[in-house]
Amino acid sequence: MTDPLLRVAERKIPRVRQSLAKRHKQESRFRFYGIASILSVMTFLVFLLGAIVTTGSSAFLTTEIQMTFTVDKSDAELSSRSLIRQALRDEFTEVSGREDRRKLYKFLSEESEYIVEDKIVAMPNSQRQLILWLPTGDRVNQFSKGKLKLDDKTGFSQSEYVWYKALDSQGRVRTTFNWRFFTNGDSRNPEVAGVAGALVGSILTLLVTMSLSFPIGVGAAIYLEEYAPKNRLTDFIEININNLAAVPSIVFGLLGLAIFLNVLGLPRSTPIVGGLVLTLMTLPTIIISSRASLKAVPPSIRDGALAMGASRTQVVFHHVLPLALPGMLTGSIIGMAQALGETAPLLMIGMVAFIVDIPGGFTDAATALPVQIFLWSENPERGFVELTSAAIMLLLVFLFLMNGLAIYLRRKLERRW
Repeated sequence: MTDPLLRVAERKIPRVRQSLAKRHKQESRFRFYGIASILSVMTFLVFLLGAIVTTGSSAFLTTEIQMTFTVDKSDAELSSRSLIRQALRDEFTEVSGREDRRKLYKFLSEESEYIVEDKIVAMPNSQRQLILWLPTGDRVNQFSKGKLKLDDKTGFSQSEYVWYKALDSQGRVRTTFNWRFFTNGDSRNPEVAGVAGALVGSILTLLVTMSLSFPIGVGAAIYLEEYAPKNRLTDFIEININNLAAVPSIVFGLLGLAIFLNVLGLPRSTPIVGGLVLTLMTLPTIIISSRASLKAVPPSIRDGALAMGASRTQVVFHHVLPLALPGMLTGSIIGMAQALGETAPLLMIGMVAFIVDIPGGFTDAATALPVQIFLWSENPERGFVELTSAAIMLLLVFLFLMNGLAIYLRRKLERRW
């Protein structure tokens, strides 16, 4: 006689198999959707980075022309501009029209005047001849890199091409590494514009931010986690800290404009004001990450220290804080990386100004790297397109380094319980 349970099981086996097959198909579809999502994100990321690198890599090269000048330092009317223009006219004597002369004078960058002037001041009185490699104008620079086509209407004109080939045939045109991109401040001329001023401004701003936000954030986290009583007031403070972490960054810029500039009267467009604004913005992130690091320390550490006769302050600062410090540093570095890429709050406090000189202190007028990218993206000249992409590449390098440092510290110093 057949067992009734076996008969029931035999009837249910097909339905069980159908259910298993259906679940396996669902899991396969879910796995496919996940892989497709990851591939689409990676494709977009590669396309984005590829476009930035392709556009910005040419900014690290620049074109220079060798010029020879005959200098008479006793001439009272001697000026670098007239010296450069006279040398160009002597080089191309056939140029006579006003429009052609204007194009010829733009063959060299306006920055060449300051370079020649500095060299004339430094040269000895006995020297009469001056040979210099000078930066070309933006049109010549872009044509040399293949970014400007030979076209009389919109591109490189035929007359400019003839002058360029004449100099090139004499070996007086060269393409070299663009050190000015790393050593110069901002400029109206893209061929000599650099990120040194913005980079120094970002570093000074982050120094102010780190020196204020880390001790204040860690101190607030220690108090809330280890000392503060659990009541409505502390609950209200915790809720507001979590809410501040989600507030748009431009709100902190408005707060800095209202308090630091209008009420306290601090100097506009300076790293100290930018650092104060970014401190307000990064404090919630540092407090939240620091509290999470303190919570991750096992209660047995506290209990063991108390059992050995340590006071509450000794428990916190001698035992708990050293174990939680790696997580705090990681959260702080991530907060600094976020602050490095912020633009909106700095725009509100005036760090969008055109700054040529490299700042020498915390109260000097300065701008920041993200703001410099924003300024260059609005300029119409062709050269600023590649400068914008090159500055983005530099900003991404710093962000990758800071996030890599945070990951390294977390893996190197963090203890697993």
